[in-house]
Amino acid sequence: VQLQASGGGLVQAGVSLRLSCAASGRTFSGGIMGWFRQAPGKERVFVAAIRGSGDSTYYTDSVKGRFTTSRDNAAITVYLQMNSLKPEDTAVYYCAAAAFFRTIVSRPDTYDYWGQGTQVTVSS
Repeated sequence: VQLQASGGGLVQAGVSLRLSCAASGRTFSGGIMGWFRQAPGKERVFVAAIRGSGDSTYYTDSVKGRFTTSRDNAAITVYLQMNSLKPEDTAVYYCAAAAFFRTIVSRPDTYDYWGQGTQVTVSS
């Protein structure tokens, strides 16, 4: 299974970006798909997640109301719509997926598969 993330870039504060992450090899309809980010010199932290069924989403407090995660019906591709971007959103964004749902969605070890990361840089 491979996860391929795309959509990052260099943008000004206040604009939007949409990240995509496509899974090859399987669907995650019974599991969960998530997003983490890692800023320079900092640890990787949870951003958002969505159950493979699509009926629940989860967000870290700092992105609530600005970011939205969704997935396609086949639970193969997950998206992260990022609005009103701020300089503090600058990081490498990683997508992740777990074959089976686990309740602690914010922990990296919940996930079985990881994408390669895509850089998001927000200038002030």
